[in-house]
Order: sequence, then structure tokens, then C-alpha cells
Amino acid sequence: MKMNRKNVLRVTTAAAVALGITGLSACGAAKTNSGGSGSGSGTVTLSVQSWVGAEADVAVAKYVLEHDLNTKVKTTQLDEGVSFDALNTGKADAIMEDWGGSPKKVSLYVDDKKTVVKGGDLGVTGHIGWFVPKYLADKHPDITNYKNLNKYASLFKTAESGSKGQLLEGSPSYTTNDKALIKNLKLNYKTVFAGSEAAQITQLKEDYKAKKPFLTYWYTPQWLNSQMDLVEVKLPPYTKGCDSDAQKVACGYAQTPLQKYLSADFVKKNKKAATFLKNFKWTNDDQNEVAAMIAAQKMSPDKAAEKWVKAHQDVVKAWLPK
Repeated sequence: MKMNRKNVLRVTTAAAVALGITGLSACGAAKTNSGGSGSGSGTVTLSVQSWVGAEADVAVAKYVLEHDLNTKVKTTQLDEGVSFDALNTGKADAIMEDWGGSPKKVSLYVDDKKTVVKGGDLGVTGHIGWFVPKYLADKHPDITNYKNLNKYASLFKTAESGSKGQLLEGSPSYTTNDKALIKNLKLNYKTVFAGSEAAQITQLKEDYKAKKPFLTYWYTPQWLNSQMDLVEVKLPPYTKGCDSDAQKVACGYAQTPLQKYLSADFVKKNKKAATFLKNFKWTNDDQNEVAAMIAAQKMSPDKAAEKWVKAHQDVVKAWLPK
């Protein structure tokens, strides 16, 4: 997720975090297999990023590849930038959800080396922002404009943020603009990382239930948004290029059409699987439906994918190579 993952989310459990930031989030971990892509042997290796939306993409793609295209699938848990390195070396074949957080690697591998190719639009539009609960916005209507945040900084103080207000973040592996925004907008706040999307969700749910004030980095699509009423804080409007210098960012986040990327070698060697992955396109609601099964209902990714695929055969049929 660029959470600049994307310039949104893109979830690791606390146990996964203990093993490293490449663990999968959202209370449900995909099975992980290390090793080469095996694209020459008919095996497809899909990179899974550390948020449940990306896990949902991969779960459904894996199910269809295995059941409709008779293709063995491996999954590997990798952070955004590392995923591009893996496509370049052939250790992974596809990234199903990229938020635009690694533009230099896209330029290097897609434009210069041509070892990675664009896989097309996922169909999902991601957006990152700062959010407060609606009950807080109802009490303090002007809190939803960044210009007034310093006025309310004391409401968001925590032991971790000290004398400043806390801006709750998820995984430190996500690329965000928030430290620069706080500095450049002269805000009396400090970013505090929960450690993972799962840990962030746990904290948000606790605070929301207790009706405590909180300010958080958050995003869409996200299954939890159907369970919590959040209001986005208005940051300076995004304009193209306003985030090009990471140190000087003073604008909000973009609306980001999420993209897929494939290993160029994989595309040549496994045309049917590559065609399917290029055709794979669904909506924010579709992704949230599967993500909620995994994270909220505690279904395994495979079972969640199976349930969704069986209920959306017309959509899946359009993805399959002719």
C-alpha cells in the first residue's frame, strides 16, 4: 500500500512482525514458499505484500490458477520494493497490487532493464489519508482541517508521542509522506508505528469502542471501514508532482489506480498464466469482501477465495485466456 505504500492500506500479525517486516498481515497468513519462481516448470510465484487487500488479490488469483488453469502456485511474502527486485531476478513472477511506492525501481526494471513488464490495472483505486473518528469530528467540526490540528494536539498525546499529538501509523515498512508532512505543515505531531496493519487495526478498534480521540494514517480499500465511521482530515490538495521530493512534501495523497507487474521472463514462458494475471481485474468492493472473510471472519485465504470465486463465476470467466 504507496503508502507513498502507494503515494493507501495495502497486514502482519504480531507474531509475523517478530519474524521480520515481510510477514503477512490481517490475522490470516498465506502459506509461504521460498525458492525460485519455477516459471519454466509451470509454477507461478506470486508476491504478497503485508496488507490484507494484497493477500485477497493473491488468494483469488492463486485459486483460479490452480483450479482453472491447472497451474501450481507458490506465494512469497515480500515488501513492496523487494518485490520488484524479486521480479527482476526471477524469484517471483508477479506483483498483484502496487501502490506506486517504488517509482525508482519501476523505472529501473521496467523502463531501463526491461526485466519487468506492466501487468495492467487491478481495477482497485487506493487512497491514503489522515482520519479521525466521526464522533470526534461531530464534537469538533473544525478538526477535519489540517490547519486546526495543532489546536487539538493535546487530545492525541500518548506515552509514545510525548508532548506532541500522535499520528498512528501501521507498518514501518510502508512508504509514507507523514513525517515530511508534519514537518512542512508545522504540525505539533509525531508518527507512532503500531508495527503492522493488524496491530494498527487492534488499536483502532479498541479506541473506537471506547470512543477515544485518535488520528490515524489510513486508507481505502479497507474492510474495516464498513465497521468504523471515520472522517478524513483535509490536507493540502494533491497535484501531480507535489510528492516528487520526499523531503519537501506538503500535499495530501493521490487517488491511485493500483497496478500489477510481471516478470518479463515469466510472460514469455507461461503465456496462459500471464494472460490470466493481466486480465485479473476486480473492484474495491470485491477486494474488501475477500479481505473481510480473511481478517474478520478468520477464514483461510484459500477458503475465502473459493467462496468468492464460486459466487462470481461470470467475473472469473472473463479473466481466463481464450
